[in-house]
Amino acid sequence: MVDVELRHLVAMATIVDEGTFGRAAGRLGYTQSTISQQVAALERSVGGALFERPGGPRPVRLTPLGTVVLEQGRELLAKAQALSDAVDRFKAGGGRIDIGTFQSVSHLILPALIGRLRAEQPDCEIKLADMPAEVPEIGDLDLLFYDRPIEGDLEQLRLIDDPYLLVTQPGDLPDGPVALAALDGRPIVGCHEACDQVWMGPAIAEAGARPEIVFRTPGNETILSMVRAGLGWAVLPRLAVYGADARADARLAVHALEPAPTRGIYLHWPASRTQSPLAKRAIELAREIAVEISAS
Repeated sequence: MVDVELRHLVAMATIVDEGTFGRAAGRLGYTQSTISQQVAALERSVGGALFERPGGPRPVRLTPLGTVVLEQGRELLAKAQALSDAVDRFKAGGGRIDIGTFQSVSHLILPALIGRLRAEQPDCEIKLADMPAEVPEIGDLDLLFYDRPIEGDLEQLRLIDDPYLLVTQPGDLPDGPVALAALDGRPIVGCHEACDQVWMGPAIAEAGARPEIVFRTPGNETILSMVRAGLGWAVLPRLAVYGADARADARLAVHALEPAPTRGIYLHWPASRTQSPLAKRAIELAREIAVEISAS
């Protein structure tokens, strides 16, 4: 059976559909002798006759063995077509993609990315994994967003500069930028201690400020709720502020910081692994979305 070829099964199925070897040859663009040769090769592979040939213009009939082979052959041809369709969809950008993400990216960049991927490839499968604040490992992921470069056998793209902003209640400060030194002694609602130590801690210390951290929580929405309630101010990345629509909230005031601590948003992927067309397209779209966000 390993000698059975799909083209032989196609010839057999076409003969059955058309009724004669001659009409099948015409439909497939073969000579009648070529069709006969393909059927003979298939009969040798299965070890018996597949057709009863009455001769002349009368339609051929399947033998009992031919009925069995045709039934299974049509299933094989359907699976082969499904395989061909799946390969075509993959090459066009379909298939599956696994993406590692974190809070700020999930709120602002990923929704736009997913929407555009779905618009181009409605049947693509997208799986997301929320990554820890500590340095994550890419593992089996196709793409990984993180707020700093990750060491290892990875390619990386710095998508966007993400400066930190000060969020207060309206009227707490005059409009406009605020010096980091103004945080000295102020109650602050903080994020992950690890994140603050990486980005905020050195900048605040260099500015000579020593704010009072009155509450820590990993949730940006919770942090903003505490600012609305008057518990304290918050210093959050631009993506977090924009993703939560804090700029349009009349209960909050958003100020630039001077100097502004700035983190990078990076997209990583395995350097030694062949990328799918879907992953390549996702990188292109992420770059486009980052440019749009930077210009907003």
